[in-house]
Amino acid sequence: MGNSSERATSAEAPPATRSERILTVPNVLSIIRLIGVPVFLYLLLVLKADWWAFALLVLSGVTDWLDGKLARLLGQTSRLGALLDPLVDRLYMVTTLIGFVIRGIIPWWIAALLIGRDLVLTLTLRVYRRRGLPPPDVIYLGKAATFALMAAFPWMLAAQADWPGATGAGAFGYACLGWGCAVYVWTGILYLGKAIAVAREIPVASPR
Repeated sequence: MGNSSERATSAEAPPATRSERILTVPNVLSIIRLIGVPVFLYLLLVLKADWWAFALLVLSGVTDWLDGKLARLLGQTSRLGALLDPLVDRLYMVTTLIGFVIRGIIPWWIAALLIGRDLVLTLTLRVYRRRGLPPPDVIYLGKAATFALMAAFPWMLAAQADWPGATGAGAFGYACLGWGCAVYVWTGILYLGKAIAVAREIPVASPR
């Protein structure tokens, strides 16, 4: 989940290098991760099997990193993968936040802040499309913020279990959450500022 959460605002590879293939190793991994979203919610909210939910979050993060590596190593970057991977990342982010609010692990306003940030940035993409421009370049500080948030979630979940390291896991998880939230929102403001500047300075492209 980590780095690819920022891919919604930038293309990872030039469109010309992406194939139309569907059945690739990275795409299979992304589909497996997608199937894991409702399973994670079931474990978290129905069974309250926190260790299993923790394991699924960690596994999702590992496979997210792995599918990006494999796409480059195997030359299997595809248009479907470019859409599917960030979509699954967003789903994990949103479902984890909502699940944590329902369980009382985080306050509702944190989830609203983070989800609202992504919704606003999704709307700004129209500014670029109307001007025939690609999405803005990735702000790498935003990737670091996403990584901090994705690292925070498993540790916050581990803190709910009854084990000797629960207090330490909670302290580490909430520290990552605080740092990640602050930087995530800050980079969202930077992205928004870029979109506003583009809207003011570049006219809308004429329809062909």
